[in-house]
Amino acid sequence: MKYKFVLALLTIASFTVAKAQTVDEIIAKYFENTGGMEKWKALQGIKMSAKANQGGIEIPIVITQLKDGRQATSINFQGKDIKQGVYDGTTLWSTNFVNMKAEKSDAETTENFKKDIGEFPDPFLTYKERGLKAELLGKETIDGAQTFKIKLTKKPIMVDGKEAENIVYYYFDSENFVPLVIEQEIKTGQMKGAIQQNKMSDYQDVDGLMFPFSLAQGIKDKGSQTLTISKIELNPKVDPSIFVMPKEN
Repeated sequence: MKYKFVLALLTIASFTVAKAQTVDEIIAKYFENTGGMEKWKALQGIKMSAKANQGGIEIPIVITQLKDGRQATSINFQGKDIKQGVYDGTTLWSTNFVNMKAEKSDAETTENFKKDIGEFPDPFLTYKERGLKAELLGKETIDGAQTFKIKLTKKPIMVDGKEAENIVYYYFDSENFVPLVIEQEIKTGQMKGAIQQNKMSDYQDVDGLMFPFSLAQGIKDKGSQTLTISKIELNPKVDPSIFVMPKEN
């Protein structure tokens, strides 16, 4: 009888551990630990001031993202303001690094971008409402930290006129439930087939919400570029002109 009682306790304990490791539990804990879901949902915009070090030269970067989908990345290099990944609500455009002229992205790239507009400020905030699927694949050790590996299946994208799967892998720290690594296969260009890898660290409080202040972006096993964030502004006042594509002279 005593053996059966102990076995029953072990069964209950195992169920509790498994339950604590479901996708819903992990995501809920993530938002709870970083400020609360309601605060995240109330967020209307984010402005990040950062620097990247390129060959010993510090390059100032400002990233602005708004809930309505508008966004802009401004890079100050050698006194020039270079814009990348700018979306004004209709057009996606960037500055060409060679001729320094603003150029529209092609129709396919623009449409693929628009599919992600509802993800601000975090893709897991409303992923179920948007018909996305999250799956827990188990645990994995990343840079010495034990993580939960979550597969997020998003809406398919178009690649050269054909539909392609759109999957992103997130690695959440198993202790504090914040994402440490994000990985996704590159579908186009010279790096097609490689894995884009972003690593997040140095989480800090910003008006009650937790953000990583160090972002390492690159190709898995091929090195990365670290972006060090110095300031994050929530719901900033933004001049709409930063999103407008300049007219060609």
